[in-house]
Amino acid sequence: MALDVERVKKDFPILEQQVNGHRLVYLDSASSSQKPLTVLETMERYFETTHANVHRGVYTIAEEATRLYEEARAKLVAFIGGRSTRELIFTKNVTEAINLVAYAWGRANLAPGDSVLLTEMEHHANLVPWLQLSAERDINLRYLRLDDEGRLILDDLEREVEGVKLVGVSCMSNVLGTLNPVRHIADVAHAAGALVLADAAQYVPHLPCDITDLGCDFLGFTGHKMVGPTGIGCLWARAELLETMPIFLGGGEMIRDVRLDGFTPNELPWKFEAGTPPIAEAIGLGVAADYLSGIGMDAIRAHEVSLTRYAMDVLKERYGADLVLYGPRSVSERGGVLSFSYKDIHPHDLSQIFDEYGVCVRAGHHCAKPLMRRLGVGATARASLYLYNDEADVDALVDAIAEADRVFS
Repeated sequence: MALDVERVKKDFPILEQQVNGHRLVYLDSASSSQKPLTVLETMERYFETTHANVHRGVYTIAEEATRLYEEARAKLVAFIGGRSTRELIFTKNVTEAINLVAYAWGRANLAPGDSVLLTEMEHHANLVPWLQLSAERDINLRYLRLDDEGRLILDDLEREVEGVKLVGVSCMSNVLGTLNPVRHIADVAHAAGALVLADAAQYVPHLPCDITDLGCDFLGFTGHKMVGPTGIGCLWARAELLETMPIFLGGGEMIRDVRLDGFTPNELPWKFEAGTPPIAEAIGLGVAADYLSGIGMDAIRAHEVSLTRYAMDVLKERYGADLVLYGPRSVSERGGVLSFSYKDIHPHDLSQIFDEYGVCVRAGHHCAKPLMRRLGVGATARASLYLYNDEADVDALVDAIAEADRVFS
């Protein structure tokens, strides 16, 4: 079914406002998406009627808070095609999820001389933890390179994964929009005895996700990019891996018993959830998953493919070679992320002019400095599309580029 964008827009109160006398055109969902009314109301209702700490009190509202919190976990497991709530850990975001893997699994399993394979397109969140571990443990970091369209070069993948203990790969680039063949990479990696960590921050909000189909061993995603709250994300991992990993953080909730001479950690998933969690945020994220499921992830993907094609066509028709669009040329190989350079106008200047017309885009290195160097630029402007965007939003962006051209010509 076609996505009814006009109806969807009405679910997002922030889109009703004006900025600088123009309607708000929000094209920065790759950074952080907007929230529908149902998420906002659910979190407000929780604070007004139910707030208590989870897994502790036996009084009525405490038990209800615990029920809602664990119900949200079950919703998110189902949303990504998981089997068990034991395999989904609540984290602050994908960054914390990857750090958890690097700290707990990495420090327990990687020794000097071992290798980790990453890619040139990774977000800093999937680079810095491994760079830290490399400095501490003298492990080797290898990188899959990119072709000129921003696609991974996988012609010699079997050789690339030889001797590797873990492959870390983004499911979808936050800069290029490139959709990576995670299942193929996982199959080759597993054949070589390596595990696979998938950064799905940009993938889970936009495409139907089934972790069985992806074939990864660890997967991180985050709430604020999938119409949910900030401060909440998830790490999914195979239970047998989580069972053998040491704890990440110590304190309350993650213990079964504490003695003066030691402690026994809690069972999964609470083993990795130290302290009071972001309860309202977890509940809000569960409702966000309900909202996206209600619309249909297939419909969202189809809408974004159509809108991305429209945007690429209009930008090329209007600006030709003056505008450089980074990433795959084929819409089927990418998500709705449009990073671009225009003439010699700095991306920050573009973004500021756009803002005068109510158009919100990101300008900068997008937490991907190695990729910027690979592209030969210091920064790009990035417009990112989501379920509440339409052709009128793209047209507003295209017109705003013309205004920037006028100002700086």
